[in-house]
Amino acid sequence: MKTLFQRIIDGEIPAKIEHEDEQCIVIHDIDPQAPVHLLVIPKRLITRVEQAIAEDQDLLGHLLLTASQQAAKLSLDGGFRIVINNGKDGGESVPHLHVHLLGGRAMSWPPG
Repeated sequence: MKTLFQRIIDGEIPAKIEHEDEQCIVIHDIDPQAPVHLLVIPKRLITRVEQAIAEDQDLLGHLLLTASQQAAKLSLDGGFRIVINNGKDGGESVPHLHVHLLGGRAMSWPPG
């Protein structure tokens, strides 16, 4: 069974796409937690970061660089937060690794 994100990548479910390349897609979160809340999603399924393997290293780096490029594109010069949830207690709601890019306001600490 496809994950929600696989269905978005395959065009079965609409999404507001900010960026797409061969390795990932960047969409707007449907329940934003900040003025800017994007999801950077690999097109190749990695269920969660704890299940990533050495061969995923380049893809994982690409996700972080893409998030940084999107932050620059959106002029998040004052700062931004990158979050990767892992497992139920980590806040994971979709079993498909993705990077949250949050910005446009000051972030508090601890985050949650």
